[in-house]
Amino acid sequence: MSVNTNVTYPRLTLYSEENYQGRSAIYRGNLGIVSLDAKLGGIESLRFYSTSSSATLVLFSRTGFKGYFRVFRGVTNLREIEDIVVYGGAESLLSSNAYLTLDQIRAIRNSGQLPDNYRRI
Repeated sequence: MSVNTNVTYPRLTLYSEENYQGRSAIYRGNLGIVSLDAKLGGIESLRFYSTSSSATLVLFSRTGFKGYFRVFRGVTNLREIEDIVVYGGAESLLSSNAYLTLDQIRAIRNSGQLPDNYRRI
């Protein structure tokens, strides 16, 4: 008997409280979350996992992929995302299994548009 398991990376787990506590939601694949406050009543911690060390997580200081941003590569666990980008915390994010260059991230920030094949949440 053969079992075919299709696992999509990256896997992003968001938590409503610090230290991976509270309610959680899991998202898979390349995506952008426009407003973190709209998910779980606000996100306080997260886990980002991919088998690729080039996978990219980007946290933005404003909704809609605007404002200042901070880039993480590969597996990332953030116990507390408050003040991780700039005072006030992260308001939106990108999750990608691919290596996103700073120029690509800036283009997304400037246009508010995600690359093809990215889900907008």
